[in-house]
Amino acid sequence: MKENVTVFTKSGCIQCRMTKRFLSEHDVQYKENNINQNPEFVSYLKDKGFQSVPVVFTNDNNPIVGFRPDELKEIVK
Repeated sequence: MKENVTVFTKSGCIQCRMTKRFLSEHDVQYKENNINQNPEFVSYLKDKGFQSVPVVFTNDNNPIVGFRPDELKEIVK
């Protein structure tokens, strides 16, 4: 697994927690950017057209919005 994975989250977000758990359970290393701890990420996400979290970015795939195990499986392959 050589892909860089970044997950944008917010505190208290169940979908964010489930996304992080899915990635961890499949041994996918990721960088977490929490919008509560780093408010500058809110502007970054809005500029890219996102209005909710989690948003998962990888090198090779389109961004994944929300808890989408069907799409997250593509990262695990």
